[in-house]
Amino acid sequence: MKASHGNSYGEIRIFGGRAHPSLTREICDYLGIQQGRSTAYNFSDGETFCQIEENVRGSDVFIVQPTCRPVNENLIELLVMLDAFKRSSASRVTAVLPYYGYARQDKKDAPRVPITAKLVADLISAAGADRVLTMDLHAPQIQGFFDVPVDHLFAAPVLLDAIRELGVDDLMIVSPDAGGVERARAIAKRLGVGLAIVDKRRTGPNVAEVMHIIGEVDGRDTLILDDIIDTAGTLTKTVEALKARGARRILAAGVHGVLSGPALERIEQTPIESVLITNTTPLDEKLQKSSKLRAFSVAPLLGEAIRRIHENSSVSSLFV
Repeated sequence: MKASHGNSYGEIRIFGGRAHPSLTREICDYLGIQQGRSTAYNFSDGETFCQIEENVRGSDVFIVQPTCRPVNENLIELLVMLDAFKRSSASRVTAVLPYYGYARQDKKDAPRVPITAKLVADLISAAGADRVLTMDLHAPQIQGFFDVPVDHLFAAPVLLDAIRELGVDDLMIVSPDAGGVERARAIAKRLGVGLAIVDKRRTGPNVAEVMHIIGEVDGRDTLILDDIIDTAGTLTKTVEALKARGARRILAAGVHGVLSGPALERIEQTPIESVLITNTTPLDEKLQKSSKLRAFSVAPLLGEAIRRIHENSSVSSLFV
């Protein structure tokens, strides 16, 4: 795929770090281009090294690297790669972050705590990113933390197709907390179904306590919709609350399947039927451990956004 007319950034080139090689390959397959060659490894003391194995001078470079687990390792690798491309005279470098780690530390909600989402945005800008392409940020205002343009994608089209495939007639979308209401409402509206909201109170880090459900779920088929499923604490508490209120079937969907710690074990032990998840983070190993996980690819969505950025056409029209 050569540079199109009107693009002054040269030929499009896609490179991937070690965080999610299968997603990088899928994106390249969608675009019909060869993945760029680069090498990354760690010295014996843990330092990260990166070398680009081909000429990128004057190219429009996209680096696919979600900052997922191990978060710090993948973040440093992204920064090192950005620096390498900048020093190799790429005309433009876009950091493609399907999952933006540290997004949950986005405000000063207690005394003497950092706003790490802003710190990481500064690091990415300082390392040489000219643009950022990301997906379903934990809070949309994180876009404003960057000093470079941000294209913020939503996995809604992928999840909508996945939910429709379930063929559930009397469905109610459930937001597991007040912060996710906008996302859940948008999905419920597109599906033409009802919405319930859980009033969730946190009692500590990664600890959630469900207090109250706003909406009638008795005898209904419900689908819990969240952006990040990490330890699945919120998910399991929400399932318990829905069951206690008489929900008939319980399903779930999430954009980012972080699924750390006891998450998979918790999901297996709940009466939840299935959890729809996208591959913004690697899922192969997790899919083998849980029969309830169903994965859906965001590669075509990311690939199309990359193509449009390269061609200077509208990205927002993907969601109209």
